[in-house]
This record gives sequence, C-alpha cells and structure tokens, in this order.
Amino acid sequence: MSSWQIGDITVHRIDEIPLPPETGAWLLPGATPEVVARADWLGPSFAGPGGELHLAVHSFAVEIAGERVLVDTGIGNGKTRANPAWHDLDTDYPARLAAAGFAPERVDRVLLTHLHADHVGWNTTRAADGSWRPTFPNARYLTARAEDAHWAQGELEPSRRQMLDDSVEPIRAHGLLDLVDVAEGGTELLPGLTLVPTPGHTPGQFAVVLSSGGRSAVITGDCVHHPVQLSDPALGSCVDVDPAAAVRTRTGLLERLAGTDTLLLGSHFPAPTAGVVRRHGEGYRLEPVPSA
Repeated sequence: MSSWQIGDITVHRIDEIPLPPETGAWLLPGATPEVVARADWLGPSFAGPGGELHLAVHSFAVEIAGERVLVDTGIGNGKTRANPAWHDLDTDYPARLAAAGFAPERVDRVLLTHLHADHVGWNTTRAADGSWRPTFPNARYLTARAEDAHWAQGELEPSRRQMLDDSVEPIRAHGLLDLVDVAEGGTELLPGLTLVPTPGHTPGQFAVVLSSGGRSAVITGDCVHHPVQLSDPALGSCVDVDPAAAVRTRTGLLERLAGTDTLLLGSHFPAPTAGVVRRHGEGYRLEPVPSA
C-alpha cells in the first residue's frame, strides 16, 4: 500500500487490479508506440518497451478533517460487465481498505468523480438475498448534480444501464446519494478538500483538490488517464463524451500545475502513481514522487 502526506492530510492508494496491456491501445488510440517512444521518460513504470501503456484501477482513501473519505470505488466484485477484464471480479479490495484503516463501516464519505463502471463498482456488494446493498453503510455518497442529470437523459446502452442499476441506483434507493453543484471556481466540501469541475470525459466529472500546511495535491479522476497525456494533452480517450472539452480541461489543469509542487495523483496511473508536473519540450512530463 502506498501513501502520501499532504500537510496534515494522509492519502492512501487502495489497489484493485492492474489493467491488461491492450487497455491502453483501446482507451487512448492516439498513443501509438511511436508517440509513446518519443516520451522516453514514461519507461519503465508507465510504459513497456513495446510502447504498451501501464494502467491500473484503484481508489484513494483520504484522512482529512477528522473524516475518512474514499475517492472512487473501482470496479467491484461479482459485477456483470461487458469488458472481460472487469467482469465478475473476485478481489480482496475490502481487506486492503481495512488494512489502511478504512473498513467499510468506518468510511464517512464516498466521492464519485464520475459515474463510469470502473469508478463506482464497490459502491455496492451483493447481499445474501441477491440484492445490491451499500458497501459503506454509514457514508454519504456524493457526485455532481450535472453528472447524475447526464445519465438520467435518454436511452442508455445496456452496459451503462447495468452499471447504474447495480452500483448507483441502490445507493439512491437507500437515501445515501447526495448531489452537489460544483462551482466553476471549485466547491469546498471539507476544510482542505475542494471539488473542481473537469468536464469533457463526462459532463459532470470533478477532480479533488487537497490542501494542508502549504502543500497540495490533485486527484485526477479521468481528466488525465495516463502520463502519456502530459507529453501531448491533445491525446484523448475513446470514451470522452466531449473530446474538445476534455482537451481544454486537461491542458488547463497541466498548465496550472506545471512548475509547482502540487502532487498529481492519477486515478489510473500505475505505481508510483504520484508526481509533479514539469514542462518538457512542447508539452509536459511527470516527475514521480515516491510514496512515504
């Protein structure tokens, strides 16, 4: 388990699974082996010798202002998913949470940066009667109102409907889902924890900004999927709802962080997962920061 200290705030990475090598080529089709090779700083942690991108699924567990906060909940166990790498998982994620001091009943808040299957799966676990019940029974689950509204519009493909039915709607039914309006300049949720809108990948996606003792960090959500996007922020995901907005969001974030000591914590970055943004040629690079 890796962790970082941001002033008085402790951030733990709670691993679920590494993603298979073919994920990167599907997710970021513009990140060809030639493009990856030009960013030689990606190897060996973030990319392999053949240009394959390394990606992972994990949550960030944050101790802040006397609360235990979980940012995103991964894929989940026993979920029916169209993606074979996500289908019917059986991992020890809850044990990893407990080892970090975040046993499910002790979690106070769950922040969902956006409503995709690999960010909401552990919202629920299957009960003995076959129903999906909240994994974190004493927590308030929170997502952006704009995000919730987006998924409520129109017909959804079956895989999206399945994800909402097993991982989001049960939370709503149990009265645990809170919707928040995320202001353009950010919305402070707790002292030292601010939600910042990062639209493009989905309309209501947000990043999580942590600040304490003169230090700061940003948990990306999927506004940055992989460090290769620092080398060229125009590299977009095949599942971005608004590709142009996603590029603007990513470019703006990296420009603000470049040359600062703000830690970038990638929601799909493999170990070492965290780093600071530095200018590099016409783009940027990630200078890794090891865990404490």
